[in-house]
Amino acid sequence: MSEASDSDSTILVTGGSGTVGHAIRWAVSRYHPLFGRKGGENWIFLSSSDGDLRDYESARAVFEKHKPDQVIHLAARVGGVFENTRKPVDFLRDNLAIDQNKAELRPVDKVRKLVSCLSTCIFPDNTSYPINEAMLHNGPPHHSNYGYAYAKRMLDISNQAYSSQHHCNFTAVIPTNVYGPYDDFREGCHFIPAMIQRVVEAKQKGLVKIQVPGSGKALRQFIYSRDLAKIMIWMLRMYDSSEPLIVSVDQDQEISIKAAVELICELSMFSGHVEWDISQTDGQLKKTADVTRMKRLIGSFDFTPLQKGLMETLEWYNANQNHVRKHHASSDGATANYDTIKPHL
Repeated sequence: MSEASDSDSTILVTGGSGTVGHAIRWAVSRYHPLFGRKGGENWIFLSSSDGDLRDYESARAVFEKHKPDQVIHLAARVGGVFENTRKPVDFLRDNLAIDQNKAELRPVDKVRKLVSCLSTCIFPDNTSYPINEAMLHNGPPHHSNYGYAYAKRMLDISNQAYSSQHHCNFTAVIPTNVYGPYDDFREGCHFIPAMIQRVVEAKQKGLVKIQVPGSGKALRQFIYSRDLAKIMIWMLRMYDSSEPLIVSVDQDQEISIKAAVELICELSMFSGHVEWDISQTDGQLKKTADVTRMKRLIGSFDFTPLQKGLMETLEWYNANQNHVRKHHASSDGATANYDTIKPHL
């Protein structure tokens, strides 16, 4: 795989104000031979306030303004398992529109490289483990997020089709569950930010117990947003295949939701009782991802240990909890939750 020239390169990051978008800002603000900003690179980070990417003309205006030649595509409608269950049409419609508008702009903006972000939650529900890239379309996704899952599967199909017909260098990363600073703490958010908010506020209010939906038996591999950011930058520069790439910590670092909750309570010094609401769904009980191909391509990569990553996320939340995104996303294109991509529980 050969590295593309970075001379006078404009790199546009959609969803630039979200968790992974901020992590990419963090990475390129530091010197690193592989992951830092290079000479001649102009990084532009978009948020939903810059334009509604669901609308073709709005998206066209944004891309014509900045004229990027490389794109990291993070913008999406996202949410936790319960929000996905309630609004499958919204997740399907909005994500299809965002992703297809981005692809259709190829003749306008002359993008020569595009890296999008998928999620392991879009894999088949009934499958063997660990899952690998070749298994993405081998059956229906879990019923709890089928609207989002089918839309994001179409993003992979789109990347393959554009690469085949128009010889575009379009590809995607498939991370496991992402967490980190600048996460989304609004209603319907994902597991880690929801638990951090719940535990911290319970401690501040002096509560003796918290209630958590599900049984806690589901297993997950968690990846720190800054680790994912580094690998996405590597993919932008070094990865030339249209086949998506699973990015995750090793299988032996998979832990239960119950263990993750206990760790958040411990790091927050919350000693209250955790009550599990087993009337609520666990989502998929297992989504173990195979990272063999990632290791073969990238080689040695030091992922942030979960305890360290959670501690840094907690410290960020404690310092910023009066300013984090806590309110429910509105239904209009101006302020809805299209700024970030975080795989579902």
